[in-house]
Amino acid sequence: MAPHWLADWGMFAAVMALGQFSPGPDMILLTRTSLKSGRSAGWQVTLGIVTGLCLHAALAIGGVTALLRQGGTWEKVLGVVAAGYLFWLGWQMFRSFVRLNSGALGEAEKGGEKGSWFVQGLLCNLLNPKVVIFFAGITTVFLKGEHDAWWPILLWATIVLEGLFLWGLWVAILQKGNVRAVYEKLGKWLDLGFGGGLWLLAILMLWQVF
Repeated sequence: MAPHWLADWGMFAAVMALGQFSPGPDMILLTRTSLKSGRSAGWQVTLGIVTGLCLHAALAIGGVTALLRQGGTWEKVLGVVAAGYLFWLGWQMFRSFVRLNSGALGEAEKGGEKGSWFVQGLLCNLLNPKVVIFFAGITTVFLKGEHDAWWPILLWATIVLEGLFLWGLWVAILQKGNVRAVYEKLGKWLDLGFGGGLWLLAILMLWQVF
């Protein structure tokens, strides 16, 4: 029989996988760099983004763990704030779905080629405070209840290693064929799906808090 934590971990990994491919600054930067400057540049950006994820994940999981240990008001406040942000983020994606958004990637491509690709990826991730809030919102659900001491470490490692694998895979995929045209064509439908998923998660979070 599988360990009791395995199902929770599998669900957490699945949610994080969806989050990795939600539209945002990291996605635009990595897509533009990989398509325009090739595999090596894409991997350097990936390593920069993943380095940022290491810090964001530690802040989110460490902070959530500390607050949840206090329970009561802190737990409710954190749950409501995180759910509110997820609702807002989902709403932005729904708005994106109804807008003609085809120029977004092209605008990103106007950026210069100067400087380190690694540093660009790192700063793009670190300077986006929504990343740690998103992680905090997700981990709030999965840190509740009784878990072994290594559970938060497993969540942190999952975020970092999954990010490295999926972003690296994305770089490889972008080297094949006319992928950019396909991605731009389906982008609005991805917005719709991600927005609905975030709203569902926010509702689940509020249900558990209250």
